[in-house]
Amino acid sequence: MARKETHDPELTEQIAYHYREILKLIGEDPDREGLLKTPVRAAKALIDITQGYRVDPMAIARKAVFEHAGSQIVIVKDIEFYSMCEHHILPFFGKVSIGYIPKGKMIGLSKLARIVDNFARRLQVQERLTAQVCSLLGEALPNEGVIVACEAEHLCMKMRGVEKQDAATVTFDYSGRFTDDAGLRQEFMRLCGM
Repeated sequence: MARKETHDPELTEQIAYHYREILKLIGEDPDREGLLKTPVRAAKALIDITQGYRVDPMAIARKAVFEHAGSQIVIVKDIEFYSMCEHHILPFFGKVSIGYIPKGKMIGLSKLARIVDNFARRLQVQERLTAQVCSLLGEALPNEGVIVACEAEHLCMKMRGVEKQDAATVTFDYSGRFTDDAGLRQEFMRLCGM
């Protein structure tokens, strides 16, 4: 999904100043040709990948809640996301699958992807990301249960530290009928190919 980039010039300049100083601290010359524009580009990238702090996820959810007479599970699977680990400021990325059991209302499907993006575009940990999506949907949408599964790869484990290239992390959070009904959780996982 393409996003229109809009950046506050003052904020961009403040962050770019710090990137320039970091380049000096690691032994680089920020005045060399290849790095001249890097501080500003990096500042704009950071502003973009943390835009989740500046958008209210509940407002996203409430824009598209509609009447719905059905009561069977609704699933949107494999919503890709990109986030930044709050511990190392390195990327982690993967897919989120969301299921819910409607209770007189449903949510526009694209809003589920926007909610995932909103929480992912912050400094984050996967466990919290999963829980935040589940909790928000539980509040925003009348339902009999919500379940969220997230599978991600973390560059903080691949590029540094233990350097395990094939490791993936899976997290779940659920509420309502999914809490007490293992069969319902298994149905969700089967339908999501997990």
